Amino acid sequence: MSSYQAAGTKSTGRKRLSRAEREQQILAVAEHVFATQGYQAASMDEIAQQVRLSKPMLYEYFGSKEGLLLACLERAKRELLEATTAAAAESASPEQLLHNCLLAFFQFSEEHAQSWALLRNETAVQSLPVNSELEAIRQQQVEFTAGLISVARPDLDAQRREAFAEAIIGASERIALWREKRPAITPQAATDHLMALLGPSLIGDL
Repeated sequence: MSSYQAAGTKSTGRKRLSRAEREQQILAVAEHVFATQGYQAASMDEIAQQVRLSKPMLYEYFGSKEGLLLACLERAKRELLEATTAAAAESASPEQLLHNCLLAFFQFSEEHAQSWALLRNETAVQSLPVNSELEAIRQQQVEFTAGLISVARPDLDAQRREAFAEAIIGASERIALWREKRPAITPQAATDHLMALLGPSLIGDL
C-alpha cells in the first residue's frame, strides 16, 4: 500500500480526497507553515506530516519547496482579486467604489492573515520566480485599481491613472503594515484614513 493510500480512506474510514481537494489541503497547510515560520525555516517534512502524505508525494504535487510557495502565492493573488472585484461590483458611485475596494483590501489582510503574511514577508526570499510572482500580485492590483480610477475619473489620462494606482497600492500596503502594530485600528478606520487622503484628489470635485 502506498503512503497516499495509508493516509486515505482505507486506513481512516474517511472519504478519499480528489487530487484537486488534496492540493487545496496542502496549500492551506503550507500557507500556515510559511506564514508562521517563514520560508527559510519551513520544513517540507512538517508540511508532509501535517497533510499525512509522504515527502516524495508532496514533491510530486508541487515539484519543490519553492514550487509550493509559488502555488500559495498564486492562490493568495486569486483570493485578493476576488475580494476586491466583489467589492467593486457592489458599488453604486465613484466614492463608494473607492471606499469598498479599500475596505476589501484591509479586510482581506485581516481575515486572510496567513495569505497576507505570505505577501508581506516573502520579499526577502532570494528567488527570481518568487519575487516575480510577488510583483505580479502587486501589478494585478495596480491594473485593477487603475481600472477603477478610470470609472471614477474618466478625465484622467492613462499615465496619471497608473501613477495614482501605484500610489494607492503602495499606501494601502503601508497602512496594512502600520495596522499590525496597532490592532485597535479596524479595517474601516484604515479605510477612512485613506479616503481622507485620496478622496479630495480622486472624487472631491465630481
